Amino acid sequence: MPEFEWGALGPGRKGRFALTVREGLTLPVLAVRGAQAGRTLLVSAGVHGDEYEGIQAIFDVFEALDPNGMHGSLITAPIANPPAFWNGTRTSPLDGGNLARVFPGGAEGGATEAIAWHFDRRLLALADFYLDLHSAGVKWLMPTLVGYHAGDPAAEAAAEAFGAPVVWRHTSIAPGRTVSAAAARGVSSLYVEGRGAGRIHPDDLAVYRDGILRLMGHLGITRGEAEPRPPRMRLAGGGNIDEGVLARQKGFLTPRVELLQHVTEGELLGTLHDEWGRTLGAYHAPRAGVVVLIHACPLVAADEPLFLITGLAG
Repeated sequence: MPEFEWGALGPGRKGRFALTVREGLTLPVLAVRGAQAGRTLLVSAGVHGDEYEGIQAIFDVFEALDPNGMHGSLITAPIANPPAFWNGTRTSPLDGGNLARVFPGGAEGGATEAIAWHFDRRLLALADFYLDLHSAGVKWLMPTLVGYHAGDPAAEAAAEAFGAPVVWRHTSIAPGRTVSAAAARGVSSLYVEGRGAGRIHPDDLAVYRDGILRLMGHLGITRGEAEPRPPRMRLAGGGNIDEGVLARQKGFLTPRVELLQHVTEGELLGTLHDEWGRTLGAYHAPRAGVVVLIHACPLVAADEPLFLITGLAG
């Protein structure tokens, strides 16, 4: 596969490339350069190796696009973390790194930091807008949603255009994320989550795939904006799962709430049990709000996020 060099892809063409991070480590890049000049949308998936919906959506959109009808370009990294992807894990088997926590990375660091460094400088640097496709992976359950930073009007408008059933507004962006690296470059961004479970649900795939196309229309890369699709729920508040309700020890989790359920402060969220079924601990809502993440796999390790509670948009 040829090395990724954006200038080598002429107008009105598609291309598949390899972006070399270091010997033996490359990222696949699929790019579509429109026949007419315009904005460039960068889309990534597979930042965590057990999240598959975005990968398939990128493959599908890449095949469907006709560059001759485009005013602008699409650059994609469908599998942004190949070591984790081929291992089927959230983190890299090479260094244990979480790619969504190390941006902007470092060229001479471990494999995960090196991926972040090259992604930031060779892909994000080309973008006028950035979309990062995630999901809940194999362990967690999340609603199908699009999230954005409240301080960015361009991101807010794009989130509304994307068409996800849930829109989540955040007042801050945690460091080390892909979207925080985009913000550092002055690039507006969105991220997407889905139900996960290590499978691709057809409803989620449709939202991801249609959302990319709707966003391209919103940005003027393709012709015509899609009809408005108001969300069923609007959330507001923190989205950092590392600051959610964490497991105090390993055990077998029995959730007592459902996704998007409204809870009161102190309400029981779930109980943890040992191998004899004895209760090890009970977990309660730290605040009133909406359940936006559940550890759906019953087996949990110490310090893993079990639940996340956020607020409703006013």
